[in-house]
Amino acid sequence: MSGNHPTVVNMPNIRLRLLTVLVVLFGSLTVAGAGPATAAVPNSLWFDGTALTVSNGRFVDGQGREVVLRGYNVSGETKLDENHGLPFASVADAKKSATALRALGGGNSVRFLLSWAYAEPVRGQLDTAYLAAATAQLGAFLDAGIRVYPDFHQDLYSRYLFDSDSWYTGDGAPQWAVDLGNYPDESCGICFLWGQNITQNGAVKAAQYDFWHNAHGLQDSFLTTAQKTMAYIKQNLSAEQFTGVLGFDPYNEPYAGTYDSGQASRTWERDLLWPFYVKFRARMDAAGWTDKPAFVEPNLFWNGNVSKEEGGLLDAGAIGSRYVFNTHFYDQKAISGVLMWGNASDGQYVSDFATVRDRASALGTTAIVSEFGHPLNGSTAGKAPTVLKAMYQALDSRVKGANWWTTPATSGPVLSGSQWQWDIHNGRHSELMNGNPDKVLTTGDAWNDEDLSAVRLDDSGKAVLRQDARLLDRVYPSATSGSTLAFTYEDRSRDGSTTLTWNPVPSSLPNVSSLVGSGQYSLLVWRSGSGSAPTELHLPASFPNASTTVVSDLGTAYAPPAYTSATPVGTTAEPGGTGSRRLLLTDTDSATPHYALVTNGAASPSATVLNAAKSELAAWMASKFA
Repeated sequence: MSGNHPTVVNMPNIRLRLLTVLVVLFGSLTVAGAGPATAAVPNSLWFDGTALTVSNGRFVDGQGREVVLRGYNVSGETKLDENHGLPFASVADAKKSATALRALGGGNSVRFLLSWAYAEPVRGQLDTAYLAAATAQLGAFLDAGIRVYPDFHQDLYSRYLFDSDSWYTGDGAPQWAVDLGNYPDESCGICFLWGQNITQNGAVKAAQYDFWHNAHGLQDSFLTTAQKTMAYIKQNLSAEQFTGVLGFDPYNEPYAGTYDSGQASRTWERDLLWPFYVKFRARMDAAGWTDKPAFVEPNLFWNGNVSKEEGGLLDAGAIGSRYVFNTHFYDQKAISGVLMWGNASDGQYVSDFATVRDRASALGTTAIVSEFGHPLNGSTAGKAPTVLKAMYQALDSRVKGANWWTTPATSGPVLSGSQWQWDIHNGRHSELMNGNPDKVLTTGDAWNDEDLSAVRLDDSGKAVLRQDARLLDRVYPSATSGSTLAFTYEDRSRDGSTTLTWNPVPSSLPNVSSLVGSGQYSLLVWRSGSGSAPTELHLPASFPNASTTVVSDLGTAYAPPAYTSATPVGTTAEPGGTGSRRLLLTDTDSATPHYALVTNGAASPSATVLNAAKSELAAWMASKFA
């Protein structure tokens, strides 16, 4: 921070100093029950000459494997002016963020924020300097082995709607777009949360209405800029990098502003929102993004747990593989501090996230929850450990932990998701709110009192987590050779000094329970496909090789070896050179159910214990997946 500022607004923040540095150690091995594998380990998850696509309601890679995307939004700094709408101050910062996101946060993908205001500051003129800087920062994530889907972000339509002394601010549309509207002076009235401006601030409502009705050609200008932006990104990434770009999120958190007479959420989605997405899809095709899906969001209140409106693109028909159903979820009751007393519990959000799965299935596509999270500061911050655990639990399975071992076959597909957010400069900003030199924001996310970043830099400039590493860096099936039948992960994350265990191994499986002990564990059940590439699970830093145990019908292993074509159970590095690792499991059949238990709870288990646990799991599989 530089310069002399008359007033510095310091918002409190919570700093959790959690950094795990692990050395991968290779130890002894016991392998049984599988023949030699024939597939070679792929160097990466997508750099095989093909882009990730959507097929049969799943993300699928070029080797036909079902892919799960997990990661974060990068970065809320795009909402700020301090870096002129860029997620990072430099490419070096982007590289530091990407490395930390992979190594500390366990992510394999990011939603990468862009700004219309900075891409087209003058109507009809693309700012190529802005796009060059943004594309270079985006490339830093691709080079770290992280998939990317850009998002033209907006909140409350535009920062230029707000007065210099306002309590709130926005982001999104350029100043020229606001000037065209001659909107009333903004006022939210009695508002306790910034989001209330969406439905209570007359200027915000009028501007949103104008955009969706293409007043002054606003929507046409946006679509033209989006097309030029996508063309620029494609032209300025290498062909290999561009395969790691997933698609594009056309518009963050769409809302009508004001409904026309006789109109409601569902008809607004049908008559205005969906036609906009069809137009955006055509612009993607024109920009050379034909094989990449549009990540389309419904009305932002579609799946809210306080204010809920009918929608979810109910009248769009089967949108198919050229679109992904893309929604957000925040527990507004928990955030309010008064509508939900106490903490979240086992199964708190499985119904909400099951609704997401069901809508995607009805639309004939896959889904992603591109924003979810909870404040890490303020009066409700104490709920964050349980709220986030319950959200990740609901992403993993539609069955609560207490019922998972009994009814695993109803687990459903593993949902992809991007947590809000990953901002390495959390608590170190210098943002003039609405350009006001007397209102300089330095702490938190520096935007409307928000403080949700999972990461920050310590005083030495090293990236450290602000949340429990056991919660964020998770086992998940990043690529499944075939189709996932069930998955669960017991992260044993902490709420203060309390270990949260919502899915203990049942006593009916004593050897499995003994093997897991008080450690973390995951269990993946899948049906093999016809491809030869292995199934892959991300291994968190809390699973160093020397204390990782795998029990699978493909073989059992303690301290599994480096993966080779002759090793059905083995480990290797994640792509990108960040030091993170993955477990690879190779089957040699098709349409056959398989399972793999992965835990860090055992200490040098004997072959007798491993084989006994394998027998228990085989019997459990036979009873649950006959």
